Amino acid sequence: MGGTRRATQRPAHIRPPVHWTNSPLPQPEPMREDRAEDQPGGRDPVRYGDWELKGLAIDF
Repeated sequence: MGGTRRATQRPAHIRPPVHWTNSPLPQPEPMREDRAEDQPGGRDPVRYGDWELKGLAIDF
């Protein structure tokens, strides 16, 4: 495509400030899978598509 080419490297005469550092990436927290018994009302219907009322499947 046309347009201005993107600069991929910093010019040699420009340096970042000394106090700028690359901090380490934080470790992600392990995913916690909630059991249906732990949730009020059982499984989340939006996530699982299980719409039920008094034990009967409903759709609205």
